[in-house]
Amino acid sequence: MTDGIIDLDTPLAKELGFTSDKFDGYLWKKGNYIIISFIISLQERQGNLKKLFSKITNKGYGIKVPTPFARMQKICMDHGFRRTEELFKEANCMVEVWVKEPQSFTPKETKK
Repeated sequence: MTDGIIDLDTPLAKELGFTSDKFDGYLWKKGNYIIISFIISLQERQGNLKKLFSKITNKGYGIKVPTPFARMQKICMDHGFRRTEELFKEANCMVEVWVKEPQSFTPKETKK
């Protein structure tokens, strides 16, 4: 797969569960990572983001979330992402990026 934007409902997006009935926004592929820089859940607290994380890592990609809002930062912490900083070349400054390395996502078991 080539680097670039992953729009909702495209073939790859559908493989990941990134569909317009669950999310708004876009993803971005860069190297071995899928970048989640702007998405909105349309069905909050239904597990769709956790499933997205799982499908991304099961395909062998890592996940990066640059400068997340507080709620997304908490989700990242809960799922074992680590806080890093990376150079944002366009603005020549360092930005906060939460990272989940490839093949390291383990979904939490849910109670029945």
